[in-house]
Formats: sequence, C-alpha cells, structure tokens
Amino acid sequence: MFLKGVFRLNKTFIILLLISSSIFANGILRTSGKKIVDADGTEVLFKGIGLGGWLVPEGYMFNMSGFANSPTEIKNKIIGVVGEANAEIIYNNFRKNFVTEADIDSLANWGFNNIRLPMHYELLTPRNEPYVYTESGFALIDSLITWCKKRDMYLILDLHAAPGGQSAEPISDYDSRYPSLWESEENKARTIDLWREIASRYVNEETIAGYDLLNEPAWDLGSMNFDLRALYMDITSAIRAVDTNHIVYIEGNWFATTFTGLTPTWDDNMVYSFHKYWSDVTTSSIQSYLTIRNNYNVPLWMSESGENSNSWFRDFVKLLDDNEIGWSWWTIKKLDAISPLASVKIAPQFQTLLNYWNGNGAKPSVDYAMAALTLQIENFKIKNYDKKEDVIDALMRRPFNNDVYPFKENKIPGTIYGVDFDYGNLGTAYYDVSPSNTGDGVYNNGWVYRNDGVDIEKCSDAITNGYNIGWIETGEWLKYTVDVTQAGTYKIKFRIAASTSAGKIQLLLDNTYLTSLIDVPASGGWQNWQTLQVDNLQITEGKHELVVRFYFGGFNFNLMDFELTAVGVDDNSATPLNFEMEQNYPNPFNPNTIIKYGIPEKSIIKVEVFNVLGQSVNVLVNEEKLSGFYETTWNATKLPSGMYFISINAKGSNSENNFTKVIKAVLVK
Repeated sequence: MFLKGVFRLNKTFIILLLISSSIFANGILRTSGKKIVDADGTEVLFKGIGLGGWLVPEGYMFNMSGFANSPTEIKNKIIGVVGEANAEIIYNNFRKNFVTEADIDSLANWGFNNIRLPMHYELLTPRNEPYVYTESGFALIDSLITWCKKRDMYLILDLHAAPGGQSAEPISDYDSRYPSLWESEENKARTIDLWREIASRYVNEETIAGYDLLNEPAWDLGSMNFDLRALYMDITSAIRAVDTNHIVYIEGNWFATTFTGLTPTWDDNMVYSFHKYWSDVTTSSIQSYLTIRNNYNVPLWMSESGENSNSWFRDFVKLLDDNEIGWSWWTIKKLDAISPLASVKIAPQFQTLLNYWNGNGAKPSVDYAMAALTLQIENFKIKNYDKKEDVIDALMRRPFNNDVYPFKENKIPGTIYGVDFDYGNLGTAYYDVSPSNTGDGVYNNGWVYRNDGVDIEKCSDAITNGYNIGWIETGEWLKYTVDVTQAGTYKIKFRIAASTSAGKIQLLLDNTYLTSLIDVPASGGWQNWQTLQVDNLQITEGKHELVVRFYFGGFNFNLMDFELTAVGVDDNSATPLNFEMEQNYPNPFNPNTIIKYGIPEKSIIKVEVFNVLGQSVNVLVNEEKLSGFYETTWNATKLPSGMYFISINAKGSNSENNFTKVIKAVLVK
C-alpha cells in the first residue's frame, strides 16, 4: 500500500508519461528469465566497480575510522577545522575531482562495463526540506551518464544512504539520536518519493542499467522481513508509475545476504542482488542464491565484494563467471591501500590533520586545514594516484588465464627485489600459506605494495626499493621471469634478516636446482640485514623462470644481486657432482608432494615410501636413469594421515658408488 502524500504529480502528466513508456525503450537492459539481456536479447554479464567514497564518504577509506566513520561524522570534523562555508567549498572540490571522466576512461580500458554509483539521499534532497530536489546532485549523475555513454558502459544507481539510515551502521549514515528508515513513516515516504523522482528523470536513459533500491539493509524486521518487502514493493510501484523500462535490484536483509520473505518476485523486471565478503569460495557458499534463481526464474547480481586478496578475487570472479552471475567490485580507490583499484597517497599536510583529529597534535589554522584538504583532493586525481595493476589483473585476466607475466623487468646480471615476483595466480606465480581471508583472520601482515596475500612490509635496508618480503613461512615460494643477458658463472648475494637461524632458502632455474639449501643465520632482528653469498653458479643466456623457495621460515627477504664472475658456461653444469635428494615439497602435504633428486652418473634408482611400521606403501621410481636432475610426484590420496619415510637407493655404474638417503614426510588430511 502506498503511503499518503508520496505522489503529487499531475494526473495528465502521469498518463502521458505512462503512454510514452509503455513500450520498452530501445536499448535499455531488461530481464529475460534468469538473464539480464540487451535489446537484442543477448545476455549481459556485468563486470563492474563501485564508486565508493565519492558521494558517500566512509571513514575507513580515508584513514578516519578512529574518530569519524559516517559521512555526517566526517563532514562535522571538516567543519570543525574550516567552518561550514569553507566545508562546502572543500566538498564541491572533492566531488569534482574524486571521480572524473579520466577515471571512467581508465575503467573502460581496464575492461569494466558497469559502474555502481552509491548515493546519499541528502545529495539529491536536503535533509530538512522533504520532497525538494537538488539539481546540483542530479547534475553529478548526469555527468557520469555522459562519461559512461561515451564508453558503452552501464550505470546502476544505488541508494547507499536512505533517509534515517537502513541499518545502524555508518555506511547508511545512521544516527541513533534520530529515527531510522524503519522507525519513521516520513523517512519511508521520502525514500519512495526519491526513487519516483529519480525514475522520472531517467525513464528513457539507455545507459542506466537499473535501480539498486537499498544498499545493505540490516535491521531486525522479523523472521519474514515483512516491512522490507512492503517498502520494496511500494518503491517498485512508485518507479513503475513513471518508468516501466528499468530493472529494479533487490538486496536482502542483513547486508544483502538474507532473502527470507522477499520471494517470490512482485515485478517482471527484477533482479535479486547479493553481497559476498570473507567466505570460502565454493559453489555451496552461493547455493542459496542459485536456488532462488532456479526456483523463481529470476536473474542474480553480485553487487558488492572485495576487501580481500588477489587470489580470493580471482577465485570468486571465476566462480561467478562459471555460474553466469555478473558482479560489481568494491571499491575504486582508498587512501594508502592495496585492495582497491587505486591507492591514493596521503599528503603530509593531511596527515597532520589526521593526527589532530586523533588527538595527537594542536588544532591547525583554517588556512592550513584548507590547504591540507585541497592538497589531499589533488592526490585523488588519476595522474597522482597509484594504479594497482595487480588487483586489476586479478579481476580481469587471472580468472581465465593461468599464465604468469613479469611484474618488473628483472635482468641478470643485476638486482632482483624480492617483492617484484611475477603477476599470476596462487600456485603458478607464488605460493603463500595464508593467501586470503575466508572469515578466520587477515590475509596480509604488511598491507603495502601488492595485494597477492604475500606478506610485504617497508624495508630499512641500505639497498632497497622500499619493501621486503616478511613473515615467511615454510613452503612458501616466489617466481620471477628473468632475462639473462650474459651467460657465465655468477655469484649471488642475498640480503636477509632473521631473528633465528632456522631458515633455509633455495633457488631453482627452469625447474632445475640452481643452488642447494642455503642456511639463513640469525642477524639479530627483522630489519638487521646481512649478506648471504653463493658462488660458482652456471647460468645460460636467455629468458628463464627463477623460483625462490623458502624452508623453515622465520626470516625476511629483501633482494638477490647477481654478479657475473666469469663469461661462458660449462657444458657439464647440468650434471650433479654428487648424489643428492632434497626434502620433499610441500611438507606437510595433502595429497601431493614432490621429491627431487640428482645423480652424477648412470645409475639404477629406486625411490620408495614406507610407513612408520617399515612397510612399503608405494614405489615411485625403480629404473635405470642417466646422470642429471629429476623429480617425481607422490600422490597419497588413498593413505591415512601420518608420518612416512621416503628413501632413495642408487646403484651407480661404478659398483663402489652407491647412495642411500631417507627423509621424513608428513601427510595431513
């Protein structure tokens, strides 16, 4: 039932508008069964980005969460240092520069085809002037439409902060001193009328891909969410009175996760929209939404996710694509961060303001505060921020391509910094023990430079690019595409810092051992750097894959410096000098592990696995082999967890040259 006082349109105008909109506008997206389709009936899958922070500032995006989280709290802090008139100048400047046409151009070039625009109701209708609408706010939307239209991108309008707030969270600009959206009939009426106003303006706009009615409602509305459904239906009816063209997107209660009571559909051009953060990436994790799609023959849209590692991004995008679900990521840019598309530098003057607001400094003058805020706004421009190419790669390429690409041009001879490992997926370009946050903790300890899950921190070494690999754990590794410009004999100088002496490091070149295990001695602290030198390494010219493996972690890794000591390569360099077998990798493992060994001469080789009772459970190798380096994989799928012993027995062509070695391996299921 519509709330009284919502509509004040002239009846003749309504009739004319309905007639003009009765036929589906050419080019406007619509639903068709379980799909979103264009005018030709071709399915459209969104690859979108949310413009978080632009029209609905959030404290955590601006390093302000310690003292201001909601948009109103942030604005009050700014008013407190520059005054109301100057604050309006700052906000107008911020809105003009946080997102520009150049940003939209970059998004299109990166492969995004959709933008989700979070809106604050107050930008379109003043807080204390119900049913009055502000042209300056709509002008921002109009500009965004123009930019998107030029690049064939779609735009979805998202009411991120409704009158009163749809949740008790800062993101909805809720203030407990005033009634929420759910506690005020006036707030509901204003929300309904706002959507009618928006729809009346954009009824025939083909760039608009629909209306996301409420971002992340989160309120105890009973087990069946009757009030949420009723409000959604009232908003939908208000939109349909002026716009029968555009899709309406319905988010579930409790942060767009719970759709109890919101089915079945009440409109034939409707999509259910869910959010997903910090969970396992499995079909079962989205099964409840797939069930809704199947049961009610309605499309799905994953309208918000992010704030995780690149490996999680890759896996989730692939899962969504496999299930034909479009998506919108969160978010475009934040201050000094690794997970958005862009990291914005903190101006020193703005840091002074942050310090003051945190209670760690004197109040700056108005002139200083204005200058600090103006300088920070400059840093939001595309020419000044740090584009996070690793994040873009994780979203747009890695779900569909397992290749690795150089992160930096790594040449030998020369210095290779540890943090400049290749672009690529977990398990192909790098391996990290804790690569993502699936609800049980953070995925990164350093929070700088890259977002792959590999722990990176700021480095104080005398020679550095500013960062080092830290918090190294046993079994982790990094891959580098290297260009060896001169074949010859090399020495490598590692820069390592360690608090203990338990660590080991090893290099492989093109999947062949370049070094044996190198002990890492204690250096007296995590930033007390020392040099480890390895001599007489033969390296051929050309492109190679260099892998750095870490065993028995507990140390930090800065760089490798390759110095040419002799020109030319010994043709016998690929032959081991002695029999050898390395510790299996990974260890512990489940269910596969790799055993690598080297033999200096033609030999009969037997690699066998025994349980703790001494019983043979698997013969991996039993044949004659020529000299060289080898590896074999043991698959223990059918065996129980526990300790096993892997032995190698070698009988060389010289009967006196025999070799036996046993290593321990731990299977964990």
